[in-house]
Amino acid sequence: MSTPTDPPRGPGLLAGPAATHLPAGLHEPAEQALAAGTPAATVAASAPASSLAWAVLAEEALARADTARGEGDDEQRLSHAIAAYAYARTGYHRGLDALRRSGWKGHGPVPWAHGPNQGFLRSVRALAGAAEHVGEADEVTRLGALLADCDPTLA
Repeated sequence: MSTPTDPPRGPGLLAGPAATHLPAGLHEPAEQALAAGTPAATVAASAPASSLAWAVLAEEALARADTARGEGDDEQRLSHAIAAYAYARTGYHRGLDALRRSGWKGHGPVPWAHGPNQGFLRSVRALAGAAEHVGEADEVTRLGALLADCDPTLA
């Protein structure tokens, strides 16, 4: 039997932080422009706070790095990987800013299923890919753990 001074018990104590959901429509104009085929560089220039625009730029640069790797052109691979790293790092930090404004404390769920979170999560994934290209193994590990913490289905 509990008394008024006993700590509360139950599943809520171990549940951890609540999931963070970025506001719906936060970057809707950027999302619509990308969906309409506007180049990602144009979207990032007009909506620099959009993690999604930076993630798309990073993914495009990573695809070019992979193509250069397949062609054996290491100089081009590294050039594209460094560009991808910069784009992804920008998207990552823009996403961190938005998440913190939404109450995120640097850990806990950031579900992929919530569309507005996807720009940040794609930036993290692209940053891990770029870090792998440049041989930054510790960063690849850290970002993998971050993705797993945000949404275990992405690990």
